[in-house]
Amino acid sequence: MTTADGTLEQSDLHAYSKGRSGRIMRILIIEDDAQTADYMAKGLREAGHVIDHAEDGRDGLYMASSGEYDAVVLDRMLPQLDGLKVLEALRAASIETPVLILSALGQVDDRVTGLRAGGDDYLTKPFAFSELLARVESMTRRRGPSAPDTTLTVGDLSLDRLSRKVTRAGRSVDLQPREFQLLEFLMRHAGQVVTRTMLLEGVWDYHFDPQTNVIDVHMSRLRQKVDKGFARPLIHTVRGAGYMLSAED
Repeated sequence: MTTADGTLEQSDLHAYSKGRSGRIMRILIIEDDAQTADYMAKGLREAGHVIDHAEDGRDGLYMASSGEYDAVVLDRMLPQLDGLKVLEALRAASIETPVLILSALGQVDDRVTGLRAGGDDYLTKPFAFSELLARVESMTRRRGPSAPDTTLTVGDLSLDRLSRKVTRAGRSVDLQPREFQLLEFLMRHAGQVVTRTMLLEGVWDYHFDPQTNVIDVHMSRLRQKVDKGFARPLIHTVRGAGYMLSAED
């Protein structure tokens, strides 16, 4: 579990660092409890995976229906739409993404119901993060190896999440770790307005505004490295709203 400051226990860190598959996965967490969702997202990101989060069953179903995820971690008791209903709808739509069901309901009948609804595995709360990660990796292996495209591309800008290489027009772009995270977040939301709150939560893992200029500083550095020397900038400021990464003017 986590320590008082929100970091993972050393035993969990050691356990999952030894068991990592080495393959970056895009994982969707559908969980309405903010503390549990943050705990899972933090650990999975530290394990090298890309995480999205939905707070209720309706949004979770919409996001999972894209079929773009390697795995889904699905809470059984959700607002808007029950977890089992989400799962049944996904399977009815031929979405075969592996799903790990999370639930405080741990009786045999409960587990059987979840698995028969289309779940690939079932984990009862409370749980250790090391077991969660092991189960996610195990169920994705059982579904067979996949080779997701780890490259994000916007115009002539390319970012490889696996090798952590960034190029623009064939020219290498050398980024610091936080700059890489910031650019990856912008590229994953290319063409969309990204607000300050989204950046603080998605890149810095802050769930409050610390009232610093950390975003401005990193964005300025990123612009220097990504846009300087090119006729068309990719990083745009949307006045009063945030930022947008786009190859269009």
